[in-house]
This record gives sequence, structure tokens and C-alpha cells, in this order.
Amino acid sequence: MTITVRDLRADDRADVEAFTLVRHLSVPFMLWTPESILHRLTHTHPDARTRSLVAEADGEVIGSAQIGLVHESPEPGQAYLNLYIRPDRRRRGAGGPLLRASEEHLTAAGATKLFSWALDAPENRAFAERYGYRAGRSAHFLRLDLTAGSLPPLQDPPPGVELRTAADYADDPRPLFELDAETTQDEPSDVDLALADYEGWLAETWHHPLLDRDLTTVAVAGGRPVAFTAAYTDDGTRYSTAMTGTARAHRGRGLAKLVKNASLHRARAAGRTEAFTGNDTGNGPMLAVNKWFGYERCATEVRYVRTLG
Repeated sequence: MTITVRDLRADDRADVEAFTLVRHLSVPFMLWTPESILHRLTHTHPDARTRSLVAEADGEVIGSAQIGLVHESPEPGQAYLNLYIRPDRRRRGAGGPLLRASEEHLTAAGATKLFSWALDAPENRAFAERYGYRAGRSAHFLRLDLTAGSLPPLQDPPPGVELRTAADYADDPRPLFELDAETTQDEPSDVDLALADYEGWLAETWHHPLLDRDLTTVAVAGGRPVAFTAAYTDDGTRYSTAMTGTARAHRGRGLAKLVKNASLHRARAAGRTEAFTGNDTGNGPMLAVNKWFGYERCATEVRYVRTLG
């Protein structure tokens, strides 16, 4: 069996669909479409030096890797490397070559520390540790059945707060960028992030093909967004919240529950049947919020890190 590692062919629809299938089969708790794969590859900031690689076995795509530098970090040299092999095509020798090619690119790009997520399974953990990666923080994937009819009832906003959607900011999304930048700084992570590039945020986040602006819900106080939940949807019935955050000055008022509940009710009314989200295991407040909604854990992933040199 011959293993070949190469770049994803962005102009080849079949190649992109094969990459998407590897991702979907490997991590079905996340939303993947060919459009979202291409968007990440073509609209990520040039400073990220991003690449999408595939591993072929006798011409069939059986592995994928998304790699790049964390260009938003104030500390240079931080990089991400997320590699997946099709579950039904494992043990064919694709993981090692795909990992080496990824590391070579990132090293040449100036990376000094590599971060990688791995599903919490013995063979995945053994693979990462065999190549010198050490385990760090972990996170849970959560799922909610929207057909069960068990959502908490809708609540009125507190005095001085109103609910809007991201669609209301179509002409000027900068206030949402500013709120996203503030809340991202407080999100549990191994790498500090500082969102300062508005144009880059527009390209990567605001124009993301899965971002559903009608379901992305915003709490507004004093004319400014103070809490939000960002909703992603695919071409079918799946819905995911990619980020839920509240401005520091407005925390402790239940606004995260408020915006998320409103978004979930809208999602169900729009015909969405499954809701997904993810939480760092150390993020007690959001884990409590999602437990209140009835989300159930469906998988856990572990963050691995390798320091180069």
C-alpha cells in the first residue's frame, strides 16, 4: 500500500468532498461542509501560513490535516495541527507521514510550539504520545436533541436589555467584533488570543459560510451588544453554537442563558433537530449553562502540545 501526502486541491470538488467526509466521520459532533473547508483554507489570514493536507492510500483520501500558525497570539511561534484519519481506514500507516509533513511545514514557518486536539481514545492518545506530544487540557462535545421538546421556556429580557440577531448588524458588524474580541480574551485556552484585525475578522468569521446570522442572538443594553451566542448551521438539520460570551461588566445577570435559549428556540422553529456545542472541562459556568439546557456529553477530546527544539 502506497501512502501519499499532498495539499488539498481546492479547485477539485471531489477532493474537497473527500476531505470533508474524513472530518465528518472522524468528528461527527462538529459541522463540516465543503464550503466551510474551502473558506478556512482561502480566507484565513496570510500570516497564519495555513495549509490543508490529505493522506492518500492508493489514490483514496483517508486522512486530513489542518495546520497553521496562531497569528492572533501575542506570543510568536504558536501553531495548531489537527489531524484525523477515517475511522474505517485506520492502521494503514497514514498518520505518521501526515504528521511529519505537517510538522515540517510548521517548523519552516517559524513554529516553536504545536497544539493538537485528539479524541480521548487509547489509540489516539498513544499515537500522540509516541510522537512526543504531551497531554494538557481537555474539552467535551455536547449534544442536545431539539425534537424532545424539553427546552426551558422563553424568558423576557431584564429591564434595559433587548434581544436582537446578528442579521440586525449586517450594515455595521463592528460592535459584534468588539464584543467577540473582549470575550475571546477570557475564553479558557492554552494560547492567548488578541483579536485586533477587524478586516481579518470580517473575512474569517463574519463571512463564514456556516454562520447563521438569523439564529446568532445578541443581548443589547445601552445601545451596545453585551452578550451573544454565535450559531452555525449546515445544509441539513444540524445546529451548533461556536461561541457564547458576555461582556465583563454584564456578567452574572443570566444573559448567556437568555441569548442561548432564544437561539435554540429559533433553531427548533426553523426545523433544526440536533444542537451541538463544546466546552473546556475547566469552564464551569458554561458547563452549568449547557447542563441546564439538557445537553449531554457525546465525546471528549484532549489537547496535546509539543515544544520544538
